Amino acid sequence: MNIGRIWAIAGNVFRETLREQVLYLTLLYSLILVAASFFLREFSSEGSGKMIVDTGIAAIEIVALIVAIFVGTNLINKEIEKRTIFVLVAKPMSRAEFVIGKHLGITGILALIVTLMAGIYTLILFLRGITFPVLEVLIACFFIFWQLMLVAAIAILFGSFTSSLIAALLTLASYFVGNFSRDLLSLGEVSRNEAVQQITRTLYLILPDLSRANFKNEAVHSVLPSAIELLQNGTYIFSYALLVLAVAILVFGRRQF
Repeated sequence: MNIGRIWAIAGNVFRETLREQVLYLTLLYSLILVAASFFLREFSSEGSGKMIVDTGIAAIEIVALIVAIFVGTNLINKEIEKRTIFVLVAKPMSRAEFVIGKHLGITGILALIVTLMAGIYTLILFLRGITFPVLEVLIACFFIFWQLMLVAAIAILFGSFTSSLIAALLTLASYFVGNFSRDLLSLGEVSRNEAVQQITRTLYLILPDLSRANFKNEAVHSVLPSAIELLQNGTYIFSYALLVLAVAILVFGRRQF
């Protein structure tokens, strides 16, 4: 596996995505946050600070999620539609390098977008005179990026064998299911049926537990997670992303053009 070829693909994805003016989404985020900072204060003077903090973090996740899904699912299909895939696979480049490079490229874009929005977010809170727990908010923003790094891997997996539209819908469904997979496990534990409990446990093991990367409530209520919890949850997300990429490489490697 050649690191130089992987970085070349990643750099190309990064530049192409920037040319598609995806950073205009950060402007949309700014408008949403400014509007929220004025609107929420009109209705709740006491709790508006926490509401604005919560809204800002949630908006970062939603905007970056749009990029992860719609850019990620189109990375492979765009190469097929433009016929450039034939040139790439004809070169001394493995399909594993191709998939990993694509994922690194979109991960770089997500890191840039989340960083820009987090900077805008903290600036607006500062200008509005809203106090917020800086460290907890930074942790929440990092884990939003970390979660979407996994979502991007899922998007590439679905995009490797189906159309962009279907892949986007499947990725969005995976995102929602992943955020509620722990609730599914709890629901099974409530049931007295052993078969139902076994099914929910199996589903929980298979499905990604994206709630492990959700620290928005902790940020809003100034609760600092323990270092062990952060390390365990971060390792889980990273390991699951590696597994998804391995499956994507296997599926894409068997695809005929």
